[in-house]
Amino acid sequence: MKNKYVDFISDEHLLNCIENLHESYLKAKNNITKRNFYSNKVDTIKLTFDAQFNAINQENLIQAEIFRQIDKSINNSIGTFHEQILGGIKGFQIGNLSGFDIKSNDNTLFADIKNKHNTMNSSSAESLFQKLKNYADNYKQAKCYWVQILAKGSFNDLWKGEINGKEYSHSRVYKISGDQFYALLSGKENALFQLYKVLPAAINDYLNSIEKSDTIIKENSALDEIKSETETSKRTILDQITFENYSYYLGFDKL
Repeated sequence: MKNKYVDFISDEHLLNCIENLHESYLKAKNNITKRNFYSNKVDTIKLTFDAQFNAINQENLIQAEIFRQIDKSINNSIGTFHEQILGGIKGFQIGNLSGFDIKSNDNTLFADIKNKHNTMNSSSAESLFQKLKNYADNYKQAKCYWVQILAKGSFNDLWKGEINGKEYSHSRVYKISGDQFYALLSGKENALFQLYKVLPAAINDYLNSIEKSDTIIKENSALDEIKSETETSKRTILDQITFENYSYYLGFDKL
């Protein structure tokens, strides 16, 4: 029976991957409390510039900052989505925290997947090269890949060059763009394009298949909690956030 969506993974697998990502969205949006919001110190000096230079009121500004934190969490989940999609191609599997993201069942391919090309600093790049080199050295038939799903070009090249002042190269360590990696694993030149084109229909089919009550999420409470504090303290929203994050700094307890 012909697949409805793409021809390199089953319809069931694609819908399962969409379901997993949907759950990540719900979890990320589910009741962002003040405690969650403060888990990484809020840069209220930057937010002061944002408010003044962009003419945004403080309430809208904080809501936007909360959504930025949610978006950062979602970006990590998008990388996992690609791993799960690629792991559903016949002959391949995902790593499940085994040190690699994707490998072939016969150990002739290992890959580490990054959603964007610019997510690593030089130390991370050096560590990744060494990890891929070790797989290549331990599995003499293996080709090993640094996959950039969203790359600045379309390529499949040996990864060689200078990192932290040292030259790196290996005859079976590559860097590869997302389109080329999808093509390599699936045998379909336009596999990533196929996925892109069917996503709206597949997502819609998934959403129509679930109970509407399943999609209800709690309202983010962080902003309401902060505003409640300002009613007593008489501080502005930004002053309240600054006080609660930095009251131990010299002078900040006077806010």
